[in-house]
Amino acid sequence: MASTNQSPQYSKAEGMYLSSQTDEERLRWLKEMIKECPKHKSSERMLANLKTRYIKLSGQVEKSKKSKAGKAGIRKESMQAVIVGKTQTGKSSLISILTNAKPEIGNYEFTTKFPVIGMTSFEGASIQLVENPAIESEFYDKGLSHTADTLLILITSFNQIQEIEKELGRTTNKKIIVFNKIDSLSEEEKRKISSKLQSKKYNFVIISIRTKEGLGSLKEKIFQSFDKIRIYTKEPGKEKSNNPVILEKDSNIKDVAEKISKGFFLRVKETRIWGPSSKFAGQKVGLTHRLKDLDVVEFKTK
Repeated sequence: MASTNQSPQYSKAEGMYLSSQTDEERLRWLKEMIKECPKHKSSERMLANLKTRYIKLSGQVEKSKKSKAGKAGIRKESMQAVIVGKTQTGKSSLISILTNAKPEIGNYEFTTKFPVIGMTSFEGASIQLVENPAIESEFYDKGLSHTADTLLILITSFNQIQEIEKELGRTTNKKIIVFNKIDSLSEEEKRKISSKLQSKKYNFVIISIRTKEGLGSLKEKIFQSFDKIRIYTKEPGKEKSNNPVILEKDSNIKDVAEKISKGFFLRVKETRIWGPSSKFAGQKVGLTHRLKDLDVVEFKTK
């Protein structure tokens, strides 16, 4: 990349480019060369070549980063929901509001280039939320959508449902249609959207990320999709714990004990329960008693 009549700053950048060991370093110095290249007619061709090289190298670096991110994988938590949708439907804004994640949010297409992970809580239950890049982009991770427990299909128009379902193909996970941007609609328009989604027998919620309307209902639907129950434990004479034990539906007292500690059920002398599965408050039950969501279990040990 020989140059003539260039400034000392350009020559330095060119030298650093030629001696760079990685594509990231070359990209940095190419950017500097473009900045320092004279902007007059005789250098137009040279500047165009530099920009073409920069674009090509940027693509290679981006592809390499994506490949490394894919190999690293995502550690799946016990309850995982993945947000899928087309570009500019509000995926990054949604995960930013519901979780501790801080994704890049822009008013241009395909802002998200890698999956974004965050954690949200619903009445003490921790849920992993993952934003998948736009389904029509080269960065979309198909495997991530197929292994998720629940898919949140984020849309802003009805036609997007069919387009997204076609891209998803055959999947066995639960699906929730999330219709966003209802803050610009009248109450009558909202009613019509709900009626149409209901007639198609979709599990759905209509929301506005801007006004936060419907986000509480969304979190509840996400938790319900996992078919789990929350069981609170307590010690005799004390209040129940703040954080529930999360179990599969139809779990029993022994399952709670095992979740607390392996073999703990062998030390249990007496169990009392309060809540939906009890006939009365403080009912004594055995290890095989089937529990329901929001039950409170008290163990007395030997």
